[in-house]
Amino acid sequence: MPPRPHSRAIEAGLILFLLCACSCAVPLAPGYRITKETRAIEFVAGARPSLRIRFDYTLQNSGTTPLEFMDCNFPDPREFGRSGLRVMLDGREVRPEALPEELRPDNPLTLRIPFAQRWERGQSRRLEIDYTLNSPREMGSSIGIGSDNFHLGSRGWSAVPQPPRHVLAPFPRRPAKMQYTVRVPADFLILARGSMNGRKKLGDEMEYRFELRKGELPPYVVAGRYIPTGSDSTGAVLWTLRALQGDPAPAMKELAEAWETLRKAFGPLDVKVRAPHIVESPELREHVSGETGPTAASFPGGALVNPAALALGIDSAGFLDTAAHGLAHNWFGSEMYPNRFAAIGMGEGLPDYATIVIDEARNGAAARRTRIAEYLRLYDNACRRADEKPLGVTMLTDPPGQRRIALAKAPLFFVALEDRYGEAPVREGLRRLVTIMRGEQAGYNELRSALEYATGKDMSEPFGRWLYQKGVPDDFRARYGAGK
Repeated sequence: MPPRPHSRAIEAGLILFLLCACSCAVPLAPGYRITKETRAIEFVAGARPSLRIRFDYTLQNSGTTPLEFMDCNFPDPREFGRSGLRVMLDGREVRPEALPEELRPDNPLTLRIPFAQRWERGQSRRLEIDYTLNSPREMGSSIGIGSDNFHLGSRGWSAVPQPPRHVLAPFPRRPAKMQYTVRVPADFLILARGSMNGRKKLGDEMEYRFELRKGELPPYVVAGRYIPTGSDSTGAVLWTLRALQGDPAPAMKELAEAWETLRKAFGPLDVKVRAPHIVESPELREHVSGETGPTAASFPGGALVNPAALALGIDSAGFLDTAAHGLAHNWFGSEMYPNRFAAIGMGEGLPDYATIVIDEARNGAAARRTRIAEYLRLYDNACRRADEKPLGVTMLTDPPGQRRIALAKAPLFFVALEDRYGEAPVREGLRRLVTIMRGEQAGYNELRSALEYATGKDMSEPFGRWLYQKGVPDDFRARYGAGK
């Protein structure tokens, strides 16, 4: 089992971090800061619709030495269909270069921007970056682009300037305020992070202007030619590409209640989100379980659902479960586990466990037991078709058979922790994890630290047993009346 970081080492690291973060104007290493940043996102209609992405930075060399180049991470062409990259430095086009060969394996998405003249200390430079995103073949929660809608998650699609390669070089953070615009057809509805600072009509298009302040997470955008059902006052809002049939009120009530259950159990998120939005996304595909069918993915303040989910009927248990799982990812999803190499037990197990919490709040202890029995059945069936890999080392990149086993076992692990340490302390620990790690990547070490802090208990035994041994413990099966 991976060692737990020693508390004194964590405290020392935190003190060092605070000293560096709060340090004065005297630089300690090569580096630069972003003094101004704007972004622009433009929907480009056509036979193959796309998104044009533009960045405009003002940068100042704030470090100890002149710089000959800077590195920048760019979106993965396979995941975001990136093409047409163009870089301008002080008004002149620059061709980005590949990193030296020895650096490429650990930095596959990084390119180097050379300087014709070295960047002197204290000198400011303007960097402009422009590229196009096209829907990749396998679209998930990160991006989807259709003829009348699109979504961009908050991770992966942005250009991200990197610090110089020095152990003390600070990461170039966003300025105190960052502006970005979204240009879409005038009849599109839009959701995006930040405060809207205005909009203007440009022919048959509309340009929206947003502002993000320091400390806010990166921008996301969901937009399309949607028909809204419900409102903030009803507690939930549903956006679909076609008008709904029947009375949506009961479903809207259940979705609002699910959101409120998550908020009470795991803590509030963005105060600007007054009601969750459920938004149809025909481009959304299921790529975690390896199966097709109804699926959902989160965006901040809501969930995307595909047409297969809507086809179940918005008042069906299947649709409500799918949408609730998507909503749960607001707490335990892409904002905390930002890449496809995340452990399944964290990135998917926590949202699945959260749906058990929702069902228990809605229908009582019997519903909780029914859910647990269903996950045990799914686990046993999956184990008959594939060899199990320990949950703690199963990733989204593993074969479908092993992913199915982990997807069924992971929520049971969190149920077992509740059974042993109590629902309230475990959920308090998860609230703490969300509060501290939101916007960062959390793993099992961070999870265990947060839970041990909340419960005051050493959790080495259940973590080792559930995460690094195969099978479901016999005492757990006996508790829920399930045989092997």
